[in-house]
Amino acid sequence: MITKKTNHAAMILLILGLSTIVFPLYLTLVIAFKQPTEMTNSISGILSLPKVWSLDNFREAMRVTDFWNSLRNSLVITLAAVGLSIGIHSIMGYALGRNKADSKFYSFVYLFIVSGMFVPFAILMMPLAKQTAELGLANWFGVIILYVVFYMPMNILLYSGYLVNIPMALEEAAKVDGASTWTTYWKIIFPIMRPMHATVAVLTALAVWNDVMTPLVILAGSGQNTLPLAQLNFQTQFGTNYNLAFASYLLSLIPILIFYVICQKQILNGVVNGAVK
Repeated sequence: MITKKTNHAAMILLILGLSTIVFPLYLTLVIAFKQPTEMTNSISGILSLPKVWSLDNFREAMRVTDFWNSLRNSLVITLAAVGLSIGIHSIMGYALGRNKADSKFYSFVYLFIVSGMFVPFAILMMPLAKQTAELGLANWFGVIILYVVFYMPMNILLYSGYLVNIPMALEEAAKVDGASTWTTYWKIIFPIMRPMHATVAVLTALAVWNDVMTPLVILAGSGQNTLPLAQLNFQTQFGTNYNLAFASYLLSLIPILIFYVICQKQILNGVVNGAVK
């Protein structure tokens, strides 16, 4: 039974959670519009509003990061990784989710793939850099392949978990009507998993869009910078230009925020149902 004390505690937790989001966002906005001369070591100097609201920092940040080219690279890599992840991982999640309970082989393959979530990137970094260079994959294509592999464990876990909510009776009825397994998947199962597609798309897009290490290791020196990689230009041996950096962060936030708003209606349903075992 929900009591007033429970409501008050929930409200306090919500306020604390909101503050952890609003305060950093406020700092980002304020610093992005300030000039370097307005930045002081005092707390009041950092928290105070800009004397003049100017877009100069944003224009300079776009010039330094070669914004439009970097944005194009990030969009191509992110969209390709998301599209391939939904197509490949949903099929694998379907095959493993429907057979792991009755087959030791499928159960082993499922556990083997999911265990990949516990392998840190630092262990794989140097071998991957050498192998992609030797195979001629130190480019966009190689980065996209790596992303599809990196996020396979989590996405298959979500897809196979979501399948629990889809009754086998649908597939059995389709089989009686003469539909093949392939037809059943694309005509019945794939459309039903739309909430999970949206969830996988957002989670994968967020991870790919904000990733620095993979492009840094694979694309270093190629001139094909993504936005996070181009933003490293603001960090030098002697310091960081926070005004330009924060302006650039806000610019890179806009596309992924729009993508999240478009998909948000499907996300909660997909996460909740995908968690069912």
